[in-house]
Amino acid sequence: MSKQRLATVWLDGCSGCHMSFLDMDLRLIQLSEMADLVYSPLVDTKQFPENVDVTLVEGAVSSEEDLHKIQAVRQRTTTLVSLGDCAVTGNVPAMRNPFGTKAVCERAYCENVTLDPGIPDQVPRLLSCVRPVHEVVAVDVYIPGCPPSADVIFYAVIELLNGRKPDLSVMTRFGA
Repeated sequence: MSKQRLATVWLDGCSGCHMSFLDMDLRLIQLSEMADLVYSPLVDTKQFPENVDVTLVEGAVSSEEDLHKIQAVRQRTTTLVSLGDCAVTGNVPAMRNPFGTKAVCERAYCENVTLDPGIPDQVPRLLSCVRPVHEVVAVDVYIPGCPPSADVIFYAVIELLNGRKPDLSVMTRFGA
């Protein structure tokens, strides 16, 4: 039997969910026996591949780059998982929503600098509002937490790789 294809994606978030993923420690070996990690910020793959079985998405959709990435990921993934409160609710990245992108960029790049103030051209174009992943594409499983624990992530991924939808109702809550 061939291994399943697992991916992780990092949108607008702090990487805490990926750190929890790595906190699975030796259990990563067990995962590697069931699935190949085909895309992740933890590996050097540049393009999101076709035919991914399970993708864990950390972070909110905040920029045009995030939007295009999550749309491609959804098209190429069988089971899409919102991993962590930023992906599930927008969380901290969405705190900019009441202020608007112009005010946020001016504050960050003009008001709070001493050398060469100005909004850089190379920054990905921000969307007018930060959105949780499910407001942009269909999501199959939600794993709340800031970040979710390694135990919760491991349980969910193992269940998904075994063809079962994980019951996270007693293991998770928002902000924990």
